[in-house]
Amino acid sequence: MIDGQGGGIGAALIKRLKEVYREEHEIIALGTNAVATAQMMKARANRGASGENAIVRTVAGADVILGCLSIVLANAMMGEVTPKMAAAIASAPAPKILLPLTQEAVTIVGLTPEPLPHLVEEIVSHKLREIMEDV
Repeated sequence: MIDGQGGGIGAALIKRLKEVYREEHEIIALGTNAVATAQMMKARANRGASGENAIVRTVAGADVILGCLSIVLANAMMGEVTPKMAAAIASAPAPKILLPLTQEAVTIVGLTPEPLPHLVEEIVSHKLREIMEDV
């Protein structure tokens, strides 16, 4: 799970993942900053790390990458997502499940706006299960 700024979206997703999957899978919290990582660790991620190098190195070996659309946009999250981070995440071989949430000047056409709890449930109950069957 990758998040930035306050880490609230990552924390919400990790909390729900732990409710459903318990300790079946290792969840690594990767924060663009220490505050985001701390919030995700409070939500019971198994391990966590912060910053550009941690993200670039860790995503290369991930089975699945979760986060907001912003994690693949250079300079997103008020500059917290560096171009190197965005490139590493986008280029990682793991499937990526991205929430259609962004504060950037990007609009995704064809999506019906949903509140965060509905999006979290869609990831946990449907999309992640489909991907994990193949991993």
